[in-house]
Amino acid sequence: MDLGDPTKAVVPTLDGPVLAVLARAGRPLTAGEVAAQTKRGSEIGVRRVLARLVEQGVVGSHQMGRNRVHELNRDHIAAEVAIALSGFRTELWRRMRETLRKWDPGPVYACVFGSAARGDGDASSDIDVLVVHPSFPGEPTPKADTWAAAAATIALGAASRPQPLPTRPPNRARWNSQIDKFYGQVFSWTGNQLQILDLSPFEWTSADGAISPELRAEIAREAVELTPRRIVGTN
Repeated sequence: MDLGDPTKAVVPTLDGPVLAVLARAGRPLTAGEVAAQTKRGSEIGVRRVLARLVEQGVVGSHQMGRNRVHELNRDHIAAEVAIALSGFRTELWRRMRETLRKWDPGPVYACVFGSAARGDGDASSDIDVLVVHPSFPGEPTPKADTWAAAAATIALGAASRPQPLPTRPPNRARWNSQIDKFYGQVFSWTGNQLQILDLSPFEWTSADGAISPELRAEIAREAVELTPRRIVGTN
């Protein structure tokens, strides 16, 4: 799937991104505004698509001041298709979150990063996911202050409240089985290869090169979060 323009998966023409933009907008847009938000095509092409969609009744058009504006006709029987086109990426994040929520042991933290998170990938792009697993028996645990510093670099939303981990030791074999299954699930959903960066809490918080400062900054800036933070064992 083209991660920059997922509508290509089912609508190779310019109609797909135009409908997706109108479905997301929630307000009337000029042809220029639609063209500025589409991932492909010229403004001339967008104007032609809009004229055709107005003729089909899927898009409404009216004069607003000096400008002619367009909006999705949400009463049209085809409107649900346009709404679905606009939500392909959101649906992928939803499926990933729902899957990770059921993991046992669950991740301490997980997010999508890289081109998939930024929305500038293409059909050949991998989907990069960071997962921080709970500390397995024998692994070092991070100091409380280093864990807090690492967690603070992640811009967490108000809904991302710390969640306690199970008190029993996590099973490494079960964790690896979940990881292996996740590769196949994401490929089945998208046709894209999944690349997983699987770190322990100690590796995530350490400054010894397990994760570069540049990548940590990229994750803090652009990540699409898949799980809330979890409280981890510290020393």
